[in-house]
Amino acid sequence: MFSKKEKDESGSPDYNTNYETNYDDAPDVVECPPHTTESKLVTRIDLHVIPFLCIMYLLAFLDRVNIANANVFGLSKELNMEVNNKYNNALVIFFVPYILFEIPSNILLKKLKPRVWLSICMFGFGLVTMLQGFVQSYSGLLAARFFLGVFETGMFPGAFYLIGMWYRRHEAQKRYTFFFSSTTLAGAFGGLLASAIGKMDGMRGYRGWRWIFILEGLLTVLVSFFFFFLLPNFPEEVKWLSEDERAFVKARLQLDQGKSARERPITLTDVGRALRDPKILVGGFMYFGLIVPAYGYAYFSPAIIQSYGYSPIQTQLHSVPPWAAAFGFAMVVAWFSDRLKHRFLFAIFPICVCISGFAILLAVHDNHSVQYGALFLIAMGAYTAMPVIVCWFNMNLGGHHRRAIGSAWQVGFGNIGGIIAVYAFLKKDAPRYVPGYSISIAFVCLSALSCMVYFTMCTWQNRSRNKAARDLGLSEYEKTELGDMSPDYRYLL
Repeated sequence: MFSKKEKDESGSPDYNTNYETNYDDAPDVVECPPHTTESKLVTRIDLHVIPFLCIMYLLAFLDRVNIANANVFGLSKELNMEVNNKYNNALVIFFVPYILFEIPSNILLKKLKPRVWLSICMFGFGLVTMLQGFVQSYSGLLAARFFLGVFETGMFPGAFYLIGMWYRRHEAQKRYTFFFSSTTLAGAFGGLLASAIGKMDGMRGYRGWRWIFILEGLLTVLVSFFFFFLLPNFPEEVKWLSEDERAFVKARLQLDQGKSARERPITLTDVGRALRDPKILVGGFMYFGLIVPAYGYAYFSPAIIQSYGYSPIQTQLHSVPPWAAAFGFAMVVAWFSDRLKHRFLFAIFPICVCISGFAILLAVHDNHSVQYGALFLIAMGAYTAMPVIVCWFNMNLGGHHRRAIGSAWQVGFGNIGGIIAVYAFLKKDAPRYVPGYSISIAFVCLSALSCMVYFTMCTWQNRSRNKAARDLGLSEYEKTELGDMSPDYRYLL
């Protein structure tokens, strides 16, 4: 059982210690259904929502970045891609559809139900990954990478949107980070898998890099059939909750975030209204600044590690520990962030860790142990700050329409940074990659600045709403339409 926050003497709720949204028609006390408790119900939600989304995104990220592992085993050499930055072009073409289709994908996800849309996308990018293993030319690889971007466009924003509709704000960071850490697990798993698959070089006439695409894509296709039945839907639609449990979940979320407006479709007017909100625009820059170092690391760390003198197999194995360290660090930060119900400082601290890693790589060029250690700091910083930023931003968006559009905007705009990352690390700059490291530091600083601006905007709006009159004559429908722009809503800082 939980209740609304008691009002202070002025008649306004105390939002300084509890981040709840108190709509007038929400019940004062929400009783958990009989034969269960709130903690047990949240655990059931965890088991039905998080594991499947994590596996889905692990496979998506693996299929996206395994081209870096394939390149170590001779992809560029066999397809004559070692000149004119052809490898970089193959990386960047993925981002064109990936950026453009984020918002339409989230609209389709809401219309078709998450389970249906995400499993279709999963089958598509698994099939395209397999086809990459059979390409015979540079142009064939470009076509495959383009369609990989088409099918993967809905994975990341769709999952974040879905997770945000299941949890209260002070519960969300651990779940967001665990989901996001699928990327670090994919990086670690990808290195181990590639080192094993690479030993199949020459089997049935196929090079080792081809087997990486074929086997990892086949795994995704097979899993997608099971996930059509296993992936979660929104709380209002799932059948593994009873009617009483669905009502309880809906009520506890309403107290925290306001009404969801699940029943109403998203319109172009909603898109335009959301994108006129400066906080949503700033949210895109928060993520954009970290995408550059994140993709720079994901796509080029194998080549950087190989430049330290390791064989292809040793390179894949040495790529694993930084990803594992990033996972552990991210989960520790997420636990403290939820515990203290705070986001801003837990985004800034790992950003500083990331900057320190790039600074070491810019300053040290003759000590491979120190340089390898700096890669740990980059992975730990970037892949810890990103889920904090995305969770902070997403969970501050009220209602299905605001969250669907805002989450897609943040991920879509942010991934423009992937294009910059691809051309920041050029083969001619190896092994020092001074331009790439310098560009990455600049964009990490941009993310830190954007976080400060977002924190200031949310703080100012909370204070303004605390001072304003509580009753502005708005109906409950109008408040629901406004989402987090409602005068009753308070942002988590």
